[in-house]
Amino acid sequence: MNQPIRVRFAPSPTGPLHMGGVRTALYNYLFAKKHGGTFILRVEDTDQTRFVPGAEDYIRQSLAWCGIAPDEGDDEGGAYGPYKQSERSALYKREIETLLKNGQAYKAFDTPESMAAKRLEAESAGNVWQYDASTRMDMRNTLSMDPAEIDELEKSGQPYTVRFKMPDAPIEVAVHDEIRGEIHVSTHVLDDKVLMKTDGLPTYHLANVVDDHHMAISHVIRGEEWLPSAPLHVLLYQAFGWECPRFAHLPLILKPTGNGKLSKRDGDKGGFPIFPLAWTDPVSGATSLGYREQGYLPEAFLNMLLLLGWSSGDDEELYSLDQAVAAFDLGRVIKSGARFNPDKARWFNEQYLRTGETSRWIQPLRQAANGQMDEWSETQCQKVLDMFLERVQFLHEIPETTYLFDAPTAFDEKLVRKKWKPETAGYLTELAAVLEGISPFESAVIESEFKAFLERKELGFGAVLLPFRLVLTGTGGGPSMFDFADFLGKEETLRRLQAGVEALS
Repeated sequence: MNQPIRVRFAPSPTGPLHMGGVRTALYNYLFAKKHGGTFILRVEDTDQTRFVPGAEDYIRQSLAWCGIAPDEGDDEGGAYGPYKQSERSALYKREIETLLKNGQAYKAFDTPESMAAKRLEAESAGNVWQYDASTRMDMRNTLSMDPAEIDELEKSGQPYTVRFKMPDAPIEVAVHDEIRGEIHVSTHVLDDKVLMKTDGLPTYHLANVVDDHHMAISHVIRGEEWLPSAPLHVLLYQAFGWECPRFAHLPLILKPTGNGKLSKRDGDKGGFPIFPLAWTDPVSGATSLGYREQGYLPEAFLNMLLLLGWSSGDDEELYSLDQAVAAFDLGRVIKSGARFNPDKARWFNEQYLRTGETSRWIQPLRQAANGQMDEWSETQCQKVLDMFLERVQFLHEIPETTYLFDAPTAFDEKLVRKKWKPETAGYLTELAAVLEGISPFESAVIESEFKAFLERKELGFGAVLLPFRLVLTGTGGGPSMFDFADFLGKEETLRRLQAGVEALS
């Protein structure tokens, strides 16, 4: 196939975009960029019964947050538009007429009730019924009815669907998948799928094949849930006399247990998001948190998705978007499902927080603090970042540390019982005198004088350092106490030290 690389991400605006959908968009984007191709955003909005207001905007906002920018689409424009299926109805009607004329499709006037009765009759005999080559002549369609009856039904406006006509005698359909290799399916197990609904709108099967052809799509990269439909799509291409694109069906994203497809219920149960952005259901008003709202960086989110189904073959785990483009290869996509690990997702966020110049987080840190750091200097913010970035998974955890803003009023009771001895108050009072004389009041100098004090007193670190931490923070853990005292400054350090000694003595 020598045609230019053109791929599409074609979501339906029926609700929020699942992280699996974002991964599909990502893999399409990476493949296009790797080969100098075009990435298209096409909205498949023909199923009006499932349309959800706001879902289309949500899809676009999600892709924008992730940095996955379409080359063509409804907003971007392009020579192959329109890029919404609801605006392409004339094209579908024209192509369905082609299939009707060449005998590859037929009109079916059956009612839902009559088909339900056929299914019930088959089930009562222990069989499974489907609309196919073995049953179509018993139904009301343009293959089984005489022309006069058909003409009468059409003149009366009787609703009908258009079905694809599977071969009368079974044949083997070969589907070549870039990930799974050659797949063979007999048409014996395939039914005569509906291509056009009674409302005149196309089903997914017709619309996506027609659109992929007319948009010159070279590779169809989509989720494995569409793999059972691939034989029908191959047959449709053949029926139209069109060249078939190459298929690649991506593995499912599995629950953390590995048992079944990852769902919103799993996220609610496990306390992790499955949507890129927060989503508020327009009917129920219920809100689901997204990765963005939980503090994930888009780079970390994309990196996590990249490795949920693909591997470079080495031990590398951190990829920028440009690095991912350079490394991506469809042949390295796995066939089996990829198990989602919430802990690993958080790990990726940690890595991206700590990678690169930390000063870039000053403004985001202020925003996460909701006004508490607005009056702080950049130097103060930088000191806090230097102290805490190695200790947090998300930026918003830093301003949740209350002792950054206020002296402690409560102290870790377990630590007090274990470390606060009768002589501790005296040690800290003597330490205060040492701290009073330090100039400049900087971390390295504070550490040096602290160690000299311990040496003179012949004391171990545990006898003074933990109580010192306790009176300044109220807790037993956190950043370097010398860095923290530097951040507080001499006056506040001494004030907290004195207040803590008084409270605990």
